Order: sequence, then C-alpha cells, then structure tokens
Amino acid sequence: MTHILAIETATDACSVALYRDGEVLERFEPGARRQTERVLPLVDELLAEAGIGLAALDALAFGQGPGAFTGVRVATSVIQGLAFARDLPVAGVSTLAACALAAFDAHPGRPRVLAAFDARMGELYLGAYHCYAGGNGQGERVEALLADGLFDPDDVPALDGGDWLLAGSGAVYRERIATRVTLAEVDEAAAPRASAVARLAAPLVAAGLTVPAEQAQPVYLRDRVV
Repeated sequence: MTHILAIETATDACSVALYRDGEVLERFEPGARRQTERVLPLVDELLAEAGIGLAALDALAFGQGPGAFTGVRVATSVIQGLAFARDLPVAGVSTLAACALAAFDAHPGRPRVLAAFDARMGELYLGAYHCYAGGNGQGERVEALLADGLFDPDDVPALDGGDWLLAGSGAVYRERIATRVTLAEVDEAAAPRASAVARLAAPLVAAGLTVPAEQAQPVYLRDRVV
C-alpha cells in the first residue's frame, strides 16, 4: 500500500491529506491564514486518525505554487523538513492544477477549468486545464491547456469554447477575463486542496517522478513581493 502525505497552504486555507491507494483522508481549514502554526498539528491529527506514523510514508507532496508568497514558502519548508527527516521523495504539484481538480470535484459537468488566483498588483496567476475523472483503469488527471502564468486580466490568452469554469480568487476579474474567454460558470470560492494535490501526485510517485528534499522548490512566477 502506497502512503503519500500532501500539504497545501498556497492560499488563505490550510490543508493536509493522506493518500492510500486511491483513498484520501483530509484536514481542511478554510480562510485560516494561520498556516505556519496549524500545518504540523493538522499533519499529526491526520496521521493519528489513519493510525500510522511518518515512518509509514512512501512519499510527500506539496502545492508548489503559484500563490501567496508566505503560504508557498510554508508548504515548501515543511515538506523539505519532513523529507530530510525521513529521507522521503517529494512530488511538487501546481496549485492552479490542484484548484482546477478541486473545482471539477464540485462541478463535475465542467471539465474545462480556468484556474485563477488574485496575484495583487492588478495581476492574476492563471492556468487552463481539462480535468478527467478516473475510470477504465485510469486515475484522475488534469491536462494543461495553457501553462501557468502571471497575466494582466486584459491580456489573458483567448481560449476556444464556451464551456469554461472560472475557479478561484482570480474571479474578481471575471468581467475582464470574459472579454477573452467565454465563461459558462464562475466559482470564486474554489481553492486548491491537499486532497487534490495528493491525487495529482500519486501517478508522479508511481512513475518515480519525484525529487529529493533539497530539490523541492517553490514556484512563484513573480519576483516582486507585496
């Protein structure tokens, strides 16, 4: 049985998840803004519920960004610390991809997701994904249709189709985005979750597409810090 512990703190929320051969346990605290003090207690609570210790883990996963600078740094530092302590491999997952999968969970009829976070300074982090449910021997996955990037809301690349779900805090710019992309639905409350990070990390771990602790690095997409 494969055990993967995942952490996601790139937005206001804090969440941790444990993946066990397709089954996922999760602790999720929305809008906490207390990631630094809450993430490790949540890890302890989750492992206690599962009845296992860190020694039983096979790999770690984290939302590597983009997102809030502090939140991304928290996830990276915690994962590196745990990975060093137990010599565990790490899989990094795009927070926008995790947001897309979490939004698809809530809106299964909308597989094409424009995941967007408000990046402040009048900009947004954005990526476009096609989400696929598991089935026919295949696990859940997301296909990137537009690579994650930092965009001016007026310069979002035009995308074909009229069935897009706009998900995430970047929906604050929905009117401006809608001049470039035809939106069928908007979910401003959608956020990346550790459960989605864990599910997206599972095939990476199975394929050996992991890195050692020192190579687990954040993805900011912007050098300027507000």
